[in-house]
Amino acid sequence: MITRRSATGLLGLGLAGIATSRARAAPASPVVATRHGPVIGTRDGPTQVFRGIRYGADTAPRRFQPPRRPEPWTTPVEALAYGPACPQNSPEPDQSEDCLFLNVWTPGVDDAARPVMVYVHGGAYATGSGSDPLYDGTRLSRRGDVVVVTLNHRLNLFGHAFLKRLDGTFAASGNAGLLDLILALEWVRDNIAAFGGDPGRVMVFGQSGGGAKIASLMATPAAAGLFHAVATMSGQQVTASGPNNATTRTRAWLAELGLAGDRVAELATTDPARLLQAARITDPVLGYGSLYFGPVVDDLTLTRHPFYPDAPAQSAAIPMIIGNTREETLAFLGPRVAPVDLTWNDLPGRMTPDVLRVDVDPETVIAAYRAMHPDWSPYQVLIRATTAGRSWRAAVIEAEARATAGHPTWVYQLDLAGTLEDGRTGAFHTADIPLVFGTLDTPGSRMMGPDARSVSDRMSDAFIALARTGSPGAVAGQVWPRFDLADRPTMIFDRQTRVEADPRGDERRFFARYPYVQPGT
Repeated sequence: MITRRSATGLLGLGLAGIATSRARAAPASPVVATRHGPVIGTRDGPTQVFRGIRYGADTAPRRFQPPRRPEPWTTPVEALAYGPACPQNSPEPDQSEDCLFLNVWTPGVDDAARPVMVYVHGGAYATGSGSDPLYDGTRLSRRGDVVVVTLNHRLNLFGHAFLKRLDGTFAASGNAGLLDLILALEWVRDNIAAFGGDPGRVMVFGQSGGGAKIASLMATPAAAGLFHAVATMSGQQVTASGPNNATTRTRAWLAELGLAGDRVAELATTDPARLLQAARITDPVLGYGSLYFGPVVDDLTLTRHPFYPDAPAQSAAIPMIIGNTREETLAFLGPRVAPVDLTWNDLPGRMTPDVLRVDVDPETVIAAYRAMHPDWSPYQVLIRATTAGRSWRAAVIEAEARATAGHPTWVYQLDLAGTLEDGRTGAFHTADIPLVFGTLDTPGSRMMGPDARSVSDRMSDAFIALARTGSPGAVAGQVWPRFDLADRPTMIFDRQTRVEADPRGDERRFFARYPYVQPGT
C-alpha cells in the first residue's frame, strides 16, 4: 500500500505515474497534483475528501524552529486518514511532532473557484487538532458549495516556548505555532485552486483558541494577504505575552527540568513526554493553572499586540464576524455543588481569580449583579458574571476597536441552549461549533432538536455568505447591521433569531470599569 511517509521524496513517476496510480485506485477516488506532489482522496457521497495532506516537513528535527515546506514527492500519496496531532497534555489520539497536516472537503476538483473556509481548531494554544468529528466539513461544504479546510499545527511548548532571550538560536520559538498556520495558509494560496477553491476568497474561522490564533494572525505581518474574511467564535486575543513574562515561564520550566539557563539547547533533543510533564507546574505569572504558552510579542514574527492599543491596520479591510455564547463559562465551571444548592454566602468563594480573571472584589460583583438582576439565583450570577468578565470582555474590546476604526464588523451572541452531559443547560462555550458546521448528529455536539437545526442553518448560511461575498447578508429575513458604538447591533441566534441593540449592556458597562489584560499575557 502506498502510504504518506513511504511516498515522500520518491521521484520519477511524473504524470504517467499519476495516471497509473489513478487506475489502481478505486474508480471514484479523486487525485490532485499539489505543488509538493500528487494526493489521492476519497468520496463521501458527492463530496470529495482528502485527509492528512502534508503541508510541512516533520518538525521534530527542527524543534522550536520555523517550519519548512515538505520535500516534494511524485508517487501519489493516499490522503485517507487524519494526520497526527501535536504532542500535548490531553487524551488526543495519535500525537507526534510530525504534525503539519491538513484536510480538505470539496464538492469537486474542478475549476469552479469556490469560496474557501479554513477552520483553526480551539483548545487554547495547548491542545486539540483539526480532526475532531465536530469539525467534519462534509455538511458545510455541501450546503454552501464551498471548500472546507481543517489543519493541525504546533501547540503549547512546541509552538510557543519563548527561548529567544536565553538562546538566540531559537529566535522564532515563541511564535512557531503561528508560523505553522501561516505555512498552512500559504499552502491554501498555492494549491486550493486544484481542489476547486478560489485562493482570492479565503475565510478563516475558529472557535475559542482558534479565534484567538486568528486575532493574532490579523496583526502578524507575514500573514498579510493570506485570508480575506474572518470569523471568531468565543475566541479573542487582545494582548499577547510580553517577552519578560514569557522568559519567566521558560526559566520556571527549565528549573523543573533540572536545566540551567545555559543548557537551553538540550531542550531540542529532550524526550517530548518529559517536556510536557514539566510544563504542568503552576504558572509563575498567573499563580494558577499550568504553564501558559501562547503568542509572544517578539519583535520578529509578532511586532505588536493583536488588539492593543487599537485594531491592527493590517487587517482593516478584512470583514470580520465576532461571536460569543451567553453562558460561556457553564462549560468550564462544573457544579461542584448542585446549582440549586449554591448560596449567596458560598458564591464569593466560587469567584476565585482563576475563575473571574478580573482583579475585582467578588462581593462588589455580586452586589452589582443582584442590583441589576434581582431575580437571578446565585448560580446564574456565577455563570453570567464570569462569562462577562472572563470570556466576553475581549470580544467587546475587539468589536469596539474595529468599530472605532471603521473596520467592517458584525457581532453575534448565541442564546440557544444546549444540554451538557451533567444535565445543565445554557448557551455554553463550544455550543456554536456544531451549529456552524452542521454536525448536530455528531456525538459530543449536545445541540439537538428542530430549533438547533434551524439555528444551525442560519449560522452556517451567514458564515458561508461572509466567505462568498464579504458580508453575512440577511439572517432569517433580517438585515444584520454592521457593529457600531451608537447602537451596538448584535444578531441573537436563538429560537427567534433577531437583532438586539447592546444586549447585556448593563453587564458590559459594569466590567468596563476594570482594566482588562488577556489572561496569560
